[in-house]
Amino acid sequence: MKVQPREAEAFCAKPPEGMVAVLVYGPDGGLVRERAAALRASVVADGDDPFRIAELTADDLKKDPALLRDEAQAIAFGGGRRVVKVRDAGDALAKLFGDFLKEPAGDALVVVEAGDLAPRGLRKAFEGAKSGAAVACYRDEGEGLKSLIRQHLSGAGLQVAPDALEFLAARLGGDRRLTRQELDKLVLYVGAADPPKVEMEAAEAVIGDTAERTLDDLALAVGAGDLAAALRDLARAWAEGANAITLLRAVSRHLQRLHLLSGEIAKGKRPDEAVRSLRPPVFWKHRSALAAQARSWPGQRLGWALGRLLEAEAACKQTGAPAQLLAERALLEVAARAPRRR
Repeated sequence: MKVQPREAEAFCAKPPEGMVAVLVYGPDGGLVRERAAALRASVVADGDDPFRIAELTADDLKKDPALLRDEAQAIAFGGGRRVVKVRDAGDALAKLFGDFLKEPAGDALVVVEAGDLAPRGLRKAFEGAKSGAAVACYRDEGEGLKSLIRQHLSGAGLQVAPDALEFLAARLGGDRRLTRQELDKLVLYVGAADPPKVEMEAAEAVIGDTAERTLDDLALAVGAGDLAAALRDLARAWAEGANAITLLRAVSRHLQRLHLLSGEIAKGKRPDEAVRSLRPPVFWKHRSALAAQARSWPGQRLGWALGRLLEAEAACKQTGAPAQLLAERALLEVAARAPRRR
């Protein structure tokens, strides 16, 4: 069966009777691990019980496919249902699990963890089985991410200010485990605040990758034609260990967003409305600057700028090329030709 996203949390907390194997997969590795752990906990409360939890890898099963049935049929010392955890699964195991699901063995719950999968192979084997299920784990975003942030903070007795929530939603969500870790850091930082509320100052002080903020600042500076700010942000990026390709791609993504926004504005959408519709969401402090740049950059000049950065990236990849110098030259050229240059 295929578990619908809205039902995934409840399903993992209490899988239905007769379920013998569940595939948990997707691009959000942290969420894959979180949901797989919930499935295991639905059978074995102690996640470290060596008698009731067996762990296998994809390589183990490739070398000895019989291990799957052996572990599924094994009887736990002291009794109780067992869990068989399978890590790093992929489509190479599709036939093995397809056969297993047609003729299940034992009463163990087999929990299979995998990365992003195409809708064939392993996914197809689980989605088409009566005694198996596939649970997709996609990255948190939008209102779902905001809800997760509010729930996590409220569990620690904290509320979150609207602007801080917007900031957190723009910075988090790439991986569920990392999102929770960052929020835990924020909880420790705020501590026993009075009132117990996460304000913008605390969010900015704790959350987010400083390197990521530098890339955002650099992209905005280049788009605005602010050469002094661009030089300052370039120096900071090099000091933080950024590489030339990363900087070029960050600014290219910014210009692509400007191109998309200018098209939406040309269709009659208000600039602020167009900016708010972008995904991932734009940090609130950057929205007005982004809208202004989208209105000022002509499409033809954006095309030139994107081509110039692509040309610089190709040059940086050549053996022995002075990548830092090439990237700086290209970024400053683009900034120099920005319509709102300062």
